[in-house]
Amino acid sequence: MMRTRVLMMTSAVALIAASAAVTAPAYADEAAAKKWIDSEFQPSTLSKEDQMKEMQWFIKAAAPFKGMEINAVSETLTVHEYESKTLAKAFEEITGIKVKHDIIQEGDVVEKIQTQMQSGKNVYDGWINDSDFIGTHFRYGQAVDLTDYMAGEGKDVTDPLLDVNDFIGKSFTTAPNGHLYQLPDQQFANLYWFRYDWFSNPEYKTKFKAKYGYDLGVPVNWSAYEDIAEFFTNDVKEINGTRVYGHMDYGKKDPSLGWRFTDAWLSMAGNGDKGLPNGLPVDEWGIRMEGCRPVGSSVERGGDVNGPASVYSIVKYLDWMKKYAPPQAQGMTFSESGPVPSQGNIAQQIFWYTAFTADMVKPGLPVMNADGTPKWRMAPSPHGSYWKDGMKLGYQDVGSATLMKSTPPDRRKAAWLYLQFIVSKSVSLKKSHVGLTFIRESDIWDKSFTERAPKLGGLIEFYRSPARVQWTPTGNNVPDYPKLAQLWWQNIGDASSGAKTPQAAMDSLAAAQDSVMERLEKSGVQGACGPKLNKKETAEYWFAKSAKDGNIAPQRKLANEKPKGETVDYDTLIKSWPASPPKRASLN
Repeated sequence: MMRTRVLMMTSAVALIAASAAVTAPAYADEAAAKKWIDSEFQPSTLSKEDQMKEMQWFIKAAAPFKGMEINAVSETLTVHEYESKTLAKAFEEITGIKVKHDIIQEGDVVEKIQTQMQSGKNVYDGWINDSDFIGTHFRYGQAVDLTDYMAGEGKDVTDPLLDVNDFIGKSFTTAPNGHLYQLPDQQFANLYWFRYDWFSNPEYKTKFKAKYGYDLGVPVNWSAYEDIAEFFTNDVKEINGTRVYGHMDYGKKDPSLGWRFTDAWLSMAGNGDKGLPNGLPVDEWGIRMEGCRPVGSSVERGGDVNGPASVYSIVKYLDWMKKYAPPQAQGMTFSESGPVPSQGNIAQQIFWYTAFTADMVKPGLPVMNADGTPKWRMAPSPHGSYWKDGMKLGYQDVGSATLMKSTPPDRRKAAWLYLQFIVSKSVSLKKSHVGLTFIRESDIWDKSFTERAPKLGGLIEFYRSPARVQWTPTGNNVPDYPKLAQLWWQNIGDASSGAKTPQAAMDSLAAAQDSVMERLEKSGVQGACGPKLNKKETAEYWFAKSAKDGNIAPQRKLANEKPKGETVDYDTLIKSWPASPPKRASLN
């Protein structure tokens, strides 16, 4: 009888439907939020109740943009693929804003953001762009100053739960004026990787100590790394019938070779000055900055690109690859070399990206135990003979949310909502934390990672350690990342191929960088913080000035570039690190 009555009341049904069309969206949005909170946004550092409160804020803030379609872009990483395929869908269902999130190669991201900067045309509404661009964005004035934006124009679309001080990459995306220009979305470091099972083998430990006079362990300096590479390559030679090597790297003259060096290889050797996140006045690229102005990268202008520490870093890179890596390494690119250690015949790798962790712990690999624990570990990288306490020790990639001034204001607001959503407290652990990258202090200390730590080979222990602060991205001294970064693989590639000596290659790189900065200076396009090159002086002038000013770079050539090797026991190292989180995010 009820069914008959409803069917007869056609006008009432129509009225109810019309009313529902007005009231349903808010209910539907909250229903969608609840669905995602229950099914996908777990585990979380927030309670489900607090997650819902945050989602309710997003629903309300997004209301003016409901029905809009925006475009975002990021490089090809597992974590960004998850954002594109899963979180963009969640954002649309919860807010009503549709997002087309493109995943493209890193070089293409660089090219497209250059296009938008140069043309003023809106290519993408939201960018996940490496923080290596911080010096570029600050000087060209085309990226939105987020500090000002969150307090002004974008205040109504800035999440009240956005705790900027909880982001471990905050200092990496802060310009010399103290303002935030990018919001970290993912990060990973390049660390030392080694076969823990081989290093724990009593026979190998005994033989190594007998030959070198110190214990086989995690190398603290490059001398020890070299000794260990020699030992496994030429003394051990084979394990279970398989030829083994004490080192892995890549050397093909290809754009990816540039990352191998701009990603702080020179700093590991001891190039640049003390200072975190980047050395001052000379950074790990060898560029000197005075105030906020880059003044040169060649030694004759006070820089360190072609100084003894930098040349030493290239010499060691080439020697180790020739003597201790598999023969095919010389002709490999970054992506081709990445999987090699997982095949089981590499003893250690000095330059290994933690972004490979997820692929390195897959069941059945030769480097995995049957119980799901790895046979390998990662640890802090060893330093070269020019390195001093207080200097950075390696690179940390930080892909960061970036807005451009050339994006229309309404689209920029909608994009800012999406970019905050994918790093929000509600979803910050990103399900299983695909790609195993971290952005918040509160993420790192979550109990879910305490439970997973034994199966991740030291990743969690490193990110919870005080050592983490020494791994940082490219900093403010670099005035135009796209123009300068491409010079590295072209010039150092000449050394890798044998076309030039390491000194000649670095001389060419220094000259090329100074030439780009000279053009920027003449154009005046970067204003008061653009390059203003120092006049040329002798190397001795700068060596003496550095010492007089209490700085380090550029350094004179050392009489002995191979001091005695030094190692540390891995388990002892791990136990020496704090086991509880700081009261506040103090490790920025």
